[in-house]
Amino acid sequence: MIAGLPMYDRPELRDAHDRLWATIRGNLGYGPQSLSSPTDMASFWQSDDLLFGQTCGMPYRTFLHDRLQLVGTPDYGLEGCPPGYYRSAVIVHADSEIREFGELAEKRIAYNEALSQSGWAAIIAEMEYADTRPSSGLQTHAHINSAQAVSKKLADFAAIDAHTWALICRYQTDLTLTLRVIHWTSPTPALPYICATRFDAQAIFHAVENALNALPPSDSETLGLRGIIKIAKQDYLDVLTPSSPCNLFEHP
Repeated sequence: MIAGLPMYDRPELRDAHDRLWATIRGNLGYGPQSLSSPTDMASFWQSDDLLFGQTCGMPYRTFLHDRLQLVGTPDYGLEGCPPGYYRSAVIVHADSEIREFGELAEKRIAYNEALSQSGWAAIIAEMEYADTRPSSGLQTHAHINSAQAVSKKLADFAAIDAHTWALICRYQTDLTLTLRVIHWTSPTPALPYICATRFDAQAIFHAVENALNALPPSDSETLGLRGIIKIAKQDYLDVLTPSSPCNLFEHP
């Protein structure tokens, strides 16, 4: 069996994540001793040994939804979002002339992954709805790299997961001083907890729920976790999937 929480993996959070997993494992009565740190996310998500993990909404709706089980959705208590939902902060350089959403047209976007709901799909869907598009894209493979790319003026803007943005604001204030939020995307269901089909998703839900209720306030604050809720599978599947970078850019 394997378990991992790689989606918000920062050094500052690892001890709290380890304590959370130890409590979940104790509640279940089984599971790996420690959390994995996967680098091949697709293999991790689709492993038959995945007892507990977390994925992004876009890969879930595009290719994972019939290959694994939803356990539940963490609630990060994000401003402007219903419980269990999140959105993206659209950032530009602090001295950029871009002031509002409508001025993103034909500007260069830094994005973490083509299959990222927060880093790609959320903002591109809104731009396509407005009949606009970026001029080009810079793939960075991580939200923090996208923020740094905008800070270094390698790209004009980026969309950053709201919880990730809150963590950057907490731990990397020197970086955030070079950036400015000009827009927030519409909320969508947050990154769900998942497990392989051979495990009891309901038992895992209750183990996580009880673990979160028992978390020390300091760990709850560090992780930003307010609880776990149930969001219907169809609510994830109903989120719009926009054009891919390959379809928008000749050289994404």
